[in-house]
Amino acid sequence: MNRREFLQKSAGWAGMAVAGLAIHPAQTWSRPTKLKITDIRGCTVASNFDYPIIKIYTNQDVYGLGEVRDAGYLGQALILKPYLVGKDPLDIEGILESLRPYARNGRFGGGFSGVDMALFDIAGKVLGVPAYKILGEKVRDRIPIYGDTNANDDPKVFAKRTKIRVDKWKLKHLKMDLVPRLLKNREGAFERGIVTEKGLEYWGEYVETVRDAIGYEVSLGADHFGRMTVESGIRLGEAMAKPRRKLAYIEDVIPFSAPKAVEMMTEITAKSPTPTLGYEDLFGLSNFRPFISENAVSIVHPDMETSGGLMETKKIADYAYRYGIKTMFHHAGSPVGALASVHCACTIRDFLCMENHAMDLPWWEDLVTGPDKPLIKDGHYTVPEKPGLGIELNDAVVQKYLREPKYLSKAGYFEPTPEFDQPIDWQEAINKRLIGGYRVNGPWVHLDEEGNLVNTADQR
Repeated sequence: MNRREFLQKSAGWAGMAVAGLAIHPAQTWSRPTKLKITDIRGCTVASNFDYPIIKIYTNQDVYGLGEVRDAGYLGQALILKPYLVGKDPLDIEGILESLRPYARNGRFGGGFSGVDMALFDIAGKVLGVPAYKILGEKVRDRIPIYGDTNANDDPKVFAKRTKIRVDKWKLKHLKMDLVPRLLKNREGAFERGIVTEKGLEYWGEYVETVRDAIGYEVSLGADHFGRMTVESGIRLGEAMAKPRRKLAYIEDVIPFSAPKAVEMMTEITAKSPTPTLGYEDLFGLSNFRPFISENAVSIVHPDMETSGGLMETKKIADYAYRYGIKTMFHHAGSPVGALASVHCACTIRDFLCMENHAMDLPWWEDLVTGPDKPLIKDGHYTVPEKPGLGIELNDAVVQKYLREPKYLSKAGYFEPTPEFDQPIDWQEAINKRLIGGYRVNGPWVHLDEEGNLVNTADQR
């Protein structure tokens, strides 16, 4: 089969999307017109959060890697098995449209998103191209990273943590948690559960102490403000725009699930001198669309492990671009999801930066092989150029850090899952704890102010 015949016979959106590209030699013996999905399996890694990782297998010894949302359920992807087996994995758009009824906001978007990543990995391997080439034109070779920093009641300790991250990884972007807990012993910080002017000034002290440590060349944002109103959200934006603070954004000021969230955020965004950012827990363009079209946020902030994977997240970012809204990526998972996100980010025209929540872990990048190490260099990821996602699992390291030796009643590592062969009702799956929302398993580890790994659960 020559190149022209291959492109004509390749099924689905993926085959059409690469027409006109310079196709590199395929890395497998696959014949795409006969390629079929045969199975989906997984495992869960214990890290800063749990990482549910999946493999989608085919009948031609090609498989794809994907990741379900951090702190989510592996079953969120495995329950999709009956709707995957027998399908042509190159029909990416067709498969994903068939799975859309089984995806929702939050961790419930993780299964759909993980499958998308695995399909792009398969397609890239079969076609001999990096996954981003199937998605669109690459507009940047490196992706800037922002680091996250857990709160500490002592402002100096908080600042020390941020300083470690900025210096060690040469970051130009950082985020800090301004959680309500920081104000628990401050008189007059809250009124009827809403932060007051005094409370905002107390939070401001933390921001100023961090600024003293990291300077003003680093872009600094904040999140986790607790219960807010339109009025308090605007005051928050005003307080954090002061010269000694100069926050780059305030994140998720009003939860997306709040009644009239779009209207509330539209008013906050219009009146706040500090830009607004949202929403890591939204799935799909249809849920982002009103926040974008009404200019309810200054910057969109999808997490690709919830928002729908590469294809759907690219649609979200492109739609935002039409409204003059920039894109950032949330990400707190493994290198699988991180580098899948990098493939997407490199095609987004107005992209700012992408989170890494696990740079503290010395073995984090050892979970995969393939890309040049270190994965983070001078505060950036480099876009992989190998076929597919450009990564493989380092089996020995992944197995060393598994959350549990058993998944459900089955021991092993990417073992068969016949219990998912038949469709399972969504509510039944929730009742059986096969799927669900944010899953607190612990212990999770993070870097403290002395550079030591500690249990994150003890600090929240």
